[in-house]
Amino acid sequence: MKKWLEKQFQLSSYGTNVKTELLAGLTTFVTMAYVLATVPSLLGNAGLDRNVMFTAMILLIILTTCAMAFYTNRPFALAPGLVPGGMIFAILITTVIGIPFGVTELPSSPFSLPAGIGSQFMNIDFIGALDFAYIPFLIALFIPDFFSTFGTVLGVGAKAGYLDEDGNLPGIDKCFKVDAIATSFGALFGMPSMTTYLESSAGVEAGGKTGLTVIFTSIFFALSLFLSPLALIIPSAATGPILIFIGINMLSSMSKIHYEDLTEAVPAFICIAFTIFANNIANGICAAIPAYFIMKIAAGKVKELSPVMYIMVAVCLLYFYTLI
Repeated sequence: MKKWLEKQFQLSSYGTNVKTELLAGLTTFVTMAYVLATVPSLLGNAGLDRNVMFTAMILLIILTTCAMAFYTNRPFALAPGLVPGGMIFAILITTVIGIPFGVTELPSSPFSLPAGIGSQFMNIDFIGALDFAYIPFLIALFIPDFFSTFGTVLGVGAKAGYLDEDGNLPGIDKCFKVDAIATSFGALFGMPSMTTYLESSAGVEAGGKTGLTVIFTSIFFALSLFLSPLALIIPSAATGPILIFIGINMLSSMSKIHYEDLTEAVPAFICIAFTIFANNIANGICAAIPAYFIMKIAAGKVKELSPVMYIMVAVCLLYFYTLI
């Protein structure tokens, strides 16, 4: 087994080992555990069975995360100078401290059986979906999913040191392929758009460097099918500070912005500002792309604009139009 893991995930090449990947995978799971409570709850408010959607969500996370691990071998995270497992202890300690204050709610039973998904799987109206009236909704779903994945992959990739000299991520097409298939496959279960989790960076901060990290994360999600009451006791007060700390560390990528070139610096500032105030990374990128386009034209640098940029500007403007 050890030889197979080494061959599949190239652990030695990345300077890691199974123990480190295990701790990183657990960190990612603990940081992402909030989706076990929030997503089924939101879908339940829409009229769907929460227990069914809980099971469907976990199955999708397992399948799509494993696909990302085996196909790309990138957890998109890194651990620069942190004690391995330190964030796990921080989350667990905060969870325990929250018990006497009522922040952490203890379950009546630690075990539960997963619900079946037969009533929800393939419950789709294919004919009704062909109505042209749904095109604006498709755009509104595509833009956030695409740019959220794009921003997450590049942001975490920069922090992990995976970007090349031009700021590109080698093999980024594989990430988009898995993400696209995951979204399409998720619709068969009645799930919202599946996207690459920014919280996976927590695992990298804990030392994870290969796809084995998220394989362990998938295993923990599989266990949560039967231990959902325990997974759901982790409060947002425990994971929130960790995500803030990771966000601060990711700001180091801003040092690579060419501030002497206003056509690069201004769009970058707009992207950051819109992301913060709109609380959505997709809105930030969609605001930055047209700004980048206008700045390049105003500066007489039209040759730096690729044909794809013209298409992206049109798509971004159409996206904002659908939000009106």
